[in-house]
Amino acid sequence: MARRLCRRGVLSVLVLAWLTAFSLAQEPAPLPRPTAGQADASNSLDAPLLDPEANDILKMDIEQLGRVDVIAPALDMEVTTVTRQESTVGQSPAAVFVITPEMISRSGARSIPEVLRMAPGVNVARINASTWAVSCRGFNSRFANKLLVQIDGRSIYTPFFGGVYWEANDVMLEDVQRIEVIRGPGATVWGSNAVNGVINVITTKAKDTQGLWFSGGAGSEERGFTSLRYGGHKGKDLNWRVYGKQFDRDNGYLPGDEAYDDCRMAQGGFRMDYTPSACDTLTLQGDVYNGDQGVSYRQQFATPPFQRMMVDDTRLSGGNILGRWTRDLGDDRGWSVQFYYDRMKRLSGVLDQIGDTIDIDYQRHAPLGSRHKLVWGAGYRHWRGESRGTFSVSFDPNLRKTDLFSYFIQDEISLSEDFLSLIVGSKFEHNSFTGFEYQPSIRLLMTPDSRRSAWVAVSRAVRIPTHADDDMRNKIASPPPAYPQLTGRRSVQSEDLLAWEIGYRAQPVDSFYWDVTLFFNDYEDLIVYVPGPFAAPIWPWPADNAMDAETYGAELAVTWDINDCWRLSGAYSYLQMYLHADTGVDQRVEVPEFQSPHNQVYIRSHWDMAYDTQFDLILRYVDSIRKDSQLLIPSYITMDFRLAWNPNKRLEVAVVGQNLLNDHHFEFYSTDSTATAVDRG
Repeated sequence: MARRLCRRGVLSVLVLAWLTAFSLAQEPAPLPRPTAGQADASNSLDAPLLDPEANDILKMDIEQLGRVDVIAPALDMEVTTVTRQESTVGQSPAAVFVITPEMISRSGARSIPEVLRMAPGVNVARINASTWAVSCRGFNSRFANKLLVQIDGRSIYTPFFGGVYWEANDVMLEDVQRIEVIRGPGATVWGSNAVNGVINVITTKAKDTQGLWFSGGAGSEERGFTSLRYGGHKGKDLNWRVYGKQFDRDNGYLPGDEAYDDCRMAQGGFRMDYTPSACDTLTLQGDVYNGDQGVSYRQQFATPPFQRMMVDDTRLSGGNILGRWTRDLGDDRGWSVQFYYDRMKRLSGVLDQIGDTIDIDYQRHAPLGSRHKLVWGAGYRHWRGESRGTFSVSFDPNLRKTDLFSYFIQDEISLSEDFLSLIVGSKFEHNSFTGFEYQPSIRLLMTPDSRRSAWVAVSRAVRIPTHADDDMRNKIASPPPAYPQLTGRRSVQSEDLLAWEIGYRAQPVDSFYWDVTLFFNDYEDLIVYVPGPFAAPIWPWPADNAMDAETYGAELAVTWDINDCWRLSGAYSYLQMYLHADTGVDQRVEVPEFQSPHNQVYIRSHWDMAYDTQFDLILRYVDSIRKDSQLLIPSYITMDFRLAWNPNKRLEVAVVGQNLLNDHHFEFYSTDSTATAVDRG
């Protein structure tokens, strides 16, 4: 009760701070009009020909002009995810990390999860050759449900289980303009499930991908991959591109047995950008994919032998289409409307899933006077999920339809021009799971000069229940006479986070940049499964908001250009998690296996050995993962390298080595499916 009263007090302070800042930042009163005598004096021959402000500018000497700040390159990188408006890293009061096309190409990575390893605060673990666990600031699992991921504004968060099916949501990495990784809550503008972070994958405009482009390769683990793209235009207003890609990935390593987790995928798509006028841009894009991934898992049966290891292929298919109309009215005014339809289909021996999503979103931004920048919008999302289960896993009912209505408002208030600003706002939603939710935040940004910025933030975010939290029936592998069954309940409420963050970033010289963030997260009403009274043959473990948690940590990112040819970059993440039951009685709670390491280190070296040769080296350390006193995953150190030769501007030949320090290592522990070790490749 005391914690809830404290939270309400904090939220009241947020509202009060917004109202106070709004009143303080109103337009100053107009200056009094000059009297007749003053008007005559202004027209005299002794009066200055320019107004006082212009006179002051003319009086600036050369030394003063020389002290004007030079924009720091790292702080001037474009960011749109923090406030849903064009901004920069230096002007963002949030923990921001931007992954550029150069960083992607020089990493040698072949998938988005591999690329995300370089961001501080992000934990990436490969479960097997085709599936991943990706989270931010803890709570990592196969379905890390506190991280919102988008591709060009299209959410790929699955309402079935939460989290992301990374193997079914791929992009052509060569078409990525940038990946914005926001650690910490982003729910004020992006809504529920943006609890621990937001990842926004932004692809390049069609006008920047003209002509023919081809890539292909093969290796010991990546057995074969090809990508083909062609871009064209019609006049100056219409640009387009089409692409296709495929890969065949080898299975991982399983001690004493053969792994069945190889994966084959093919994907194609298009994008068109039309600019009929100087202020209008219309975008239409879409993707389709098809493939299969091998999987081995433990399946339960109602009759002897009751459980058996199964080997199967999961068949994946789906597609999406997205349209966006953006109008820029100038003077920081404009609006955009976006619509997308997404369909996913997964067919396996244990559970079939078909999901359809329709989403429409409207956003508008405009200044209010000289001190306020308002952005507001509204949206609607409809999801239809249908499943066909087995004795092991099923949903009851197997067909679910949900609606999400949302609207938000955010105000960026200039308290002191070019020095101190306050961003306050909130998202308001009504969903089919828990009803009305609100998610406010307040962020204060200080920019002493163009090379430094400091910020502090307090935010609330919620993770709404999923179809699984409400309706799942999942039997756990167990010897007779009873099967523990994780059972969803419609009475569960949203998980609640109150987050405190503080950060500082600086680029004192062009060759050195660093960024540090500290955070403390207070979670309430986490959804876990509480064993009910023992019963045979089915022992129900219903879902309940029976756990609280506190996490805290630090994140550091550093970039150092040693000279014109050599750059070193690094990231360090520290995380501490405390989970405890909150059932009100002395009752056992099944603590999930959140596999988040305490320490992570990522170091990369980019060396231009000659004008046409690049050598890149990546070193990673990941701490061990334990549950209680049990060691689940030992700590590991691994290294990747890339050697590339560019004989001309049109051709590149590269050799890539991954996970070179060991024959294989595990990154994830699983009880219901087979996790395999990562091979050297």
